[in-house]
Amino acid sequence: MAEHADKSSATSNEDDTVGGKHGPSVDWVAVKDKMVNILAAIVRWVFLLFALVLVLHVVFTIADANEDNSIVSFVRDWADPLALAFKDLFQPDDAQLKILVNYGIAAIFWLIVSSLGATIIRRLGSLGK
Repeated sequence: MAEHADKSSATSNEDDTVGGKHGPSVDWVAVKDKMVNILAAIVRWVFLLFALVLVLHVVFTIADANEDNSIVSFVRDWADPLALAFKDLFQPDDAQLKILVNYGIAAIFWLIVSSLGATIIRRLGSLGK
């Protein structure tokens, strides 16, 4: 009986080694779940940064920030393409009000897209469960 216990412990030690018959086991479901969560977080943060750029542009415009400043011009250069078709949605007479409304709507759009994008990625990632 002691021999049987020694043989089974020797066999289990061989299976746990890297060079053993089976090698280490990997929980591929956990790996997939982790990768899905990482991808969803990246999508969420990228779109949140888009919204932040638009909000900064609104703040700089309303506060009459120096347009020759490198930070202000950097934000303005990035905000224009991120505003998509919202940048001329409304045409009030006041230029600051135009920036506030149109770029504000674009920022809200990116907040919604960030939430929906992350949710869709997580849901698609859990389809195989």
